[in-house]
This record gives sequence, C-alpha cells and structure tokens, in this order.
Amino acid sequence: MADMLVNLLNLPPLAPVLEGMRRASVVVRRAAPSEITPVRRFVERHFTTAWADEISVGYANKPVSVHLALRGGEVVGFSAHECTRRGFFGPTGVANSERGKGVGKALLLASLHGLAELGYAYGIIGGVGPAEFYARAVGATLIPGSTPGVYADPLSEMAQHDDATPSR
Repeated sequence: MADMLVNLLNLPPLAPVLEGMRRASVVVRRAAPSEITPVRRFVERHFTTAWADEISVGYANKPVSVHLALRGGEVVGFSAHECTRRGFFGPTGVANSERGKGVGKALLLASLHGLAELGYAYGIIGGVGPAEFYARAVGATLIPGSTPGVYADPLSEMAQHDDATPSR
C-alpha cells in the first residue's frame, strides 16, 4: 500500500467537526496514559496486535499522540500520529458499528491537527487502505514509489539472512 501526502496548512477546521460528533453523542479527544489498557484491548480485538504495539509509542509522546472516539464511555475508534515515524499519521481504526458516521474523519482531523501543532507543514499517511477517503477528506495525494515504504517487513528480511554464517 502506498503512502499519501497531506498539506497540513490547508486542513479543514477541527472545532466544527468535534462539535458535530458531540451532537451525535461521540466524544473525540486525546487519550490519557491511564487508558492504555482498554485502548490496547480495543485495537487488538478490532484490528491487530501490531497496531496496538505501534500506538503504544504515542502514549510516551508529550503530548500524547493518540486520539480516541468514545460513545457512552466506550472506545469506538482511535487514531495516532508521530508513532510509526516522525510526521506520520496512523494507524487508525473505527469499529464496524460506527463506520460511515463521520468518526473516522473526526479522528483523522484530530491527529492531523496534532501534527500541525508539532510544527509540521506536511504529513504522511502511511500505508493507506482507503486512498479515496483520504483524498476526499483532506486532499491527500499518493506519493509515487512509496510502496512498501516504512512498512516493509524487516523481521522477514532478517530471517532470510539468518542462514548466513555470522562474522566475528
């Protein structure tokens, strides 16, 4: 999957999106360190352990670079930035029951505004799945030659070289 580039200087405003989510009974906000375990469980249950590992970096960032979507106090979505690499957005995910309701866009904007607050003019959306969504939501464009990018499997590549005799 390719990466996409986003001009953070031209992002839609975040406040109206967050207010719209509140009216729909969804709170989108920055995660707190005390929420690591329930968020990790949500990510592992709905997505992958690798993503749960990846966003754990965001809890060590100051400020925390993980955002949550909550309905009735329960996690229904998450987004992260500045976890995989500097300037990168992702991973992100929304529970199946909440898709198509604007939650993903709200989380995307919250994290991209987080990157802008860190001083970035451009952000990278790593290894995108729904490229059309990102293009429509924030004007993201595909980066030519970016597959597999930082998501190449380094452990798999290392295993291929394990047969070689180590030098001393």
